[in-house]
This record gives sequence, structure tokens and C-alpha cells, in this order.
Amino acid sequence: MVDVQGYRACLGVIAPSTNTTVQPDMERMRPAGVTNHFSRIYVEDPVALSNEDFIAGTTAIAENTMDAVRSVMTLRPEYLVLGMSAITFYGGVEGGKKFKAEVEGLAGVGASTGSESVAAALHAYGNVKTVSFVSPYYPVANAEVRRFLEESGFSVVRDVPLQCKRWTDIAKVTPQKLREVIDHLNGSDVDAIVQVGTNLSMVSLAAEYELKLDKPVIAINTATYWHALRTLGITDRIEGLGRLLSEF
Repeated sequence: MVDVQGYRACLGVIAPSTNTTVQPDMERMRPAGVTNHFSRIYVEDPVALSNEDFIAGTTAIAENTMDAVRSVMTLRPEYLVLGMSAITFYGGVEGGKKFKAEVEGLAGVGASTGSESVAAALHAYGNVKTVSFVSPYYPVANAEVRRFLEESGFSVVRDVPLQCKRWTDIAKVTPQKLREVIDHLNGSDVDAIVQVGTNLSMVSLAAEYELKLDKPVIAINTATYWHALRTLGITDRIEGLGRLLSEF
């Protein structure tokens, strides 16, 4: 459905109810004539103290995603942007494809997921063979991200799981902390740096470090929104938010 404001595309954007980063991030990337319509995945804000706690929390997100999809589809969007990431990496490439197929099967329209979007972004830059990444996750989920990236053709050199205790704590990670992490992840052995975890605010910092390091630094919210726009044939070049949106 297009309307007088979304005359190019109306996008349904799905994010956990505890997520405070996806919505402002994706509003910054929205071209004229494209509108974003948010649907929240209901999830509690539990304390995670272990790998098992983290998996239980992300499983709850997965179980409630389809209700959020049903809700947003009542406005008949052209496409869905999935603003949650951990569960899209689980099970490697095949697991990611399965989850996406379930969402698209229910919605009846296409969807961009975080995992596929990151892989597509890395391929778009070209000549990226080695990567490092940061997440707000626990080590068990970082292992799933590593698996997905390696199955997608990239060698993972280093990774940092920030082990945020609550979903809402993820958005409180400071730029200074992330600067320290990026410095740790960077090196001559790394072709690109990736951030996953959609409530981790790193769009602006990734753009800054991309210029500073002269290598791809990819924030997952940028990659996912970019992937959705390009899939729809919307090729506007948006400045100030990294090379993905300004060049590819």
C-alpha cells in the first residue's frame, strides 16, 4: 500500500518492545516518500546472568515475533524490516533462511533480516575476507553470529560479547565504551568491523570509524534498512551515515 506520505513505500518495522534504538535510527535513514510503521514484539526486560538466560530471552522474542507481524500487516506495508538480530543468526545460514521464510510466509511480503543484511553489506564492499564483531550478547549467541558469518564466506578474527544484563541496558552502552571495543577489534588482520544487536546504538560511531580506519565498519541497523531500500529498488544516496547508504 502506498499513500500520500508513503508514496514510494510504506515499511513495516518490527522491533522488541524494550528496544529504544531501532526506531530513531531508521527514521534518520528514511528517504522522502518512504514511511516507517513500527510494530513491537512484546518481551519482558529480564536480568540475564548466563548463557542460558540469554537464550531464554531471545527465544521469547522469537515466539512473539509473529504477533507483531500480524499487527503491522493490517496497514498493508510493501515490505518488512526486522529490527531484531540475535534470532536471525541462530542456526547459521539455513537457520536464518528458515526464520525469514516463516515471517514472509505469514506476512505475504518480503522482509530484510539483520543476519542476511550484514552478509549482503560485507559482500557489497567487496574484498572483505576477515571480520571482527561486537554484540551486546552473551558468548553463546556470539558463537551463532560467528557461525553465520563463517558460513557466509568470512573468517572471524575476533569478537566481543558485551554481556548486557537487561535488554534496556543495551541502549545505555556509551560511545566511549564502544570506542574501546572498536580499538580492540581493529587490526591489520581485519578487513571489516561489524556491530550486531539492534538496540546497541552505533550508527553514527560506525560512520565515524569507517572514515578514521579507512575500512568498512557496519552497524546492523544501517545494514538492515539499506538492504530493505535496495531490495525495493530505492537507491537514494544518504550522506553522513556511512558508505553503505552513501555509495552502494
